[in-house]
Amino acid sequence: MTPPVSVRRVTDPEDPALAEFGRIQQESYYAPEMLIPPEVFPHLVSGGGRGARQDRILVAQDADGPVLGGTVYHLLPEAGFNSFLAVGRGARGRGVGRALHRATLEEVRGRGLPGIFADSVFPDRQDAADREAEARTGVDPAARRRALHALGLRTVDLPYWQPVGGPNGGPLTDLDLLFHPLDGAATVPTALVTGTLQAYWGAWLGEKRARQEAEALAGRAGRDTLRLLPATETPGYWREREQRKQNAEA
Repeated sequence: MTPPVSVRRVTDPEDPALAEFGRIQQESYYAPEMLIPPEVFPHLVSGGGRGARQDRILVAQDADGPVLGGTVYHLLPEAGFNSFLAVGRGARGRGVGRALHRATLEEVRGRGLPGIFADSVFPDRQDAADREAEARTGVDPAARRRALHALGLRTVDLPYWQPVGGPNGGPLTDLDLLFHPLDGAATVPTALVTGTLQAYWGAWLGEKRARQEAEALAGRAGRDTLRLLPATETPGYWREREQRKQNAEA
């Protein structure tokens, strides 16, 4: 019989679970250099968040056993934002990701926040090198998006990209923004999206640049309310862009 999985918040910067989760993170993502480095984890759990942001790390374990997976998320004034969730290869299929996400939502709900955001690669916008690198981790990006949908996350229908991290330091455009609304809504206010991202980006872009990027995002959105699509879909902006490309090549 498979032992039950328990989830706990790590608060001790010397907890060995941080190093174990760090190894899982490095092994589970095809571009770990794009993530929060494991050496920063002790700072996060020591209350190192900037401004109104509160950082959290949860780990999942068997009773007195090794770390099976973990998640890094942030509580912001407007909503939560999940930076990363990973499950070790040997623990996949046991509901570890669901247990971690459920525990995250409990705190988000307890804070009176409307839900939690995340971003995720859309497979059709990955280049060949990234697809090969991800295959080596044992993760199928399309399956990941199906799993995120099953957890309750939905694609926000707007042209989203991370301001930095792409080619030559430019925007990273292979990601979609996702949102898990705690009330099950089919839409999300644009102001909630941009306010959350401005607070989230501010920690690493600085307040001025984060405000500029949030304003640009609001301009691209072009409306006050945004649809929430299945997490397996990409926003209409990218679908229309691909259709224009195909028409031009025809």
